Amino acid sequence: MNAKGYGRRIALALALAAAFVLAARTDVLVAAWRELAGLIGIQGEPVFASPAFISGHEVQEIETLGPQEQAERLLERAINHYDGAAALIASSVDGWRGKIAMEGRLNGLFMTALNANDLRVRAAGLELYLAAYDIGKTPEDLDKMMARCDRQADGRPHELFVVGLLGNRGVDPRRALDYLLRWAADPDVETRKWGVEGIAMLGTDDAIAPLLRAFHDDPDAAIRERAGCGLAQSGMLTGAQRFTAIPELLRFADDPALDDKTHAWVFQALQDISGKRLGYDVRDWRDWWATEPQPPEGEAR
Repeated sequence: MNAKGYGRRIALALALAAAFVLAARTDVLVAAWRELAGLIGIQGEPVFASPAFISGHEVQEIETLGPQEQAERLLERAINHYDGAAALIASSVDGWRGKIAMEGRLNGLFMTALNANDLRVRAAGLELYLAAYDIGKTPEDLDKMMARCDRQADGRPHELFVVGLLGNRGVDPRRALDYLLRWAADPDVETRKWGVEGIAMLGTDDAIAPLLRAFHDDPDAAIRERAGCGLAQSGMLTGAQRFTAIPELLRFADDPALDDKTHAWVFQALQDISGKRLGYDVRDWRDWWATEPQPPEGEAR
């Protein structure tokens, strides 16, 4: 091989060596480049853009909007934990009654609010839902909703959901629960499901036992799943309320009468309620429970 051939081989070898070094150092180089360029990554601690509160300037802007746009803006801010947003919703929602529609962007924000990790955000969503459907918060409004539910099957899912919402907002919660319990035992699967959803939205101490019963006993898997979700994460129960369900969930985890799918949901509920990741062996969960753990975020048991 001539000198020119050797030269090409050496050049190729050097190029390959440089490529391997560069690949090995890519993470370091990218991090350094990001630091120099001032780019914000998506991992690590939060990097706040500005204090999370509704400014006077934004309040003035919101006041120029129509009710629908006001509700959308403030619910979005509440979801993002802006101080003042929930208070503005509370002070404005009665004036929006019948003037906003649960559709489009507001409906999407409502669904997001229902999954927020702050129950105050969920409550703001419930208030907007009632306002959008022009439903008041009086015993008479509860009576009307129950009568409508009794009278016609077509709107029953919505009406059972609203009964739960009204009970949660302080309108005869015990009577709301008694009514929902009736429909949660209905032969129709869809009706039972929405009875269970309404109970989860109620969020009272008395709602826990019926949810546990539906989770364990209902013959329909979809209803068992919704009851488990209502106990674990969805609906309006507080973390401390959910924590009280753990002893019964531990009994479910050991119950041979439950199928594999429901057993898996039981362990998922235990994880969601406790914040622990102890797997699918009930002995590990019993050992943890024996140490007398505290509810998440310091809530009283």
